[in-house]
Amino acid sequence: MSGGVPPHVRLVNEIAAQFAHRAPADAATAIANHVKATWDPRMTKALISHANSGATDLDPAAALAAQKLQTL
Repeated sequence: MSGGVPPHVRLVNEIAAQFAHRAPADAATAIANHVKATWDPRMTKALISHANSGATDLDPAAALAAQKLQTL
């Protein structure tokens, strides 16, 4: 893959867009639950690492979801 947005960032931002109608905390919980249930653990780990690195390319609800994933 050459440059661009990493797949885990693109996907979680797309998921976040589907929950944009919800309050941020509710959206983050729904996103985290979806990721936990359906994503390969390596992608989940990559998302958490990306968020912890201070990434600015995550939707705010997606960034909050990444924080929640650390406790699920």
